[in-house]
Amino acid sequence: MTISVAVADDQALVRAGFCGIIAATPGFAVVGEAANGAEAIEVARTARPDVMLMDVRMPVLDGIEATRQITASAAPTVRTIILTTFDLDEYVFGALRAGASGFLLKDTLPADLMTAIGVVAAGDALLAPSVTRRLISEFTRASPGAAPGPGPAAPQGPAAPPPSGLARP
Repeated sequence: MTISVAVADDQALVRAGFCGIIAATPGFAVVGEAANGAEAIEVARTARPDVMLMDVRMPVLDGIEATRQITASAAPTVRTIILTTFDLDEYVFGALRAGASGFLLKDTLPADLMTAIGVVAAGDALLAPSVTRRLISEFTRASPGAAPGPGPAAPQGPAAPPPSGLARP
C-alpha cells in the first residue's frame, strides 16, 4: 500500500526538499503541493492525501487555521502533521486543538520524518520529543493535587520503542 502525502510550505526550496524525500522513499507518493494555507485546503479536498505536511507560518492562511478547516469539513480523513522551525507552545497547542495528528520541528531527520508520516497515516499521533516533554509538564502543572488514577493496562507483549528521534504521546 502506498501512503499518499501532500506538502504545504510557502518556501519553494523547503517544499521541494520534502517532496524529494517522500518521492524517493518506497511506499510513499507525493500527490500535491501548496504554497499557502488556502491552497493546502484545496489540495486536501481534491487530492485526498493520507497525510498533509503543513507549515505553520504561511501567507493567505496559516497552517493551523488550514488544519482546522481541513479536519472540520474540507477533508476530514486527511491527517495533518505540522512542521515548523518555531518550537513555541502556542503553535503546539493551537495545532493540537485544530486537529493535527502530529507536530514536528524541521530539524527532524529525514528517516524520522518518513516514520512519522507512516505512524500518522496508520491513525496514531506523534509529537517531537521536546514538545512531548513540555506537554507533559504543562499537563501535570495544570492539574496539581489531582489524585492519580489507575494507569493504563500493561501491554500484553513486548512493545516496540518509538523511532530514534520521535515520541508518541
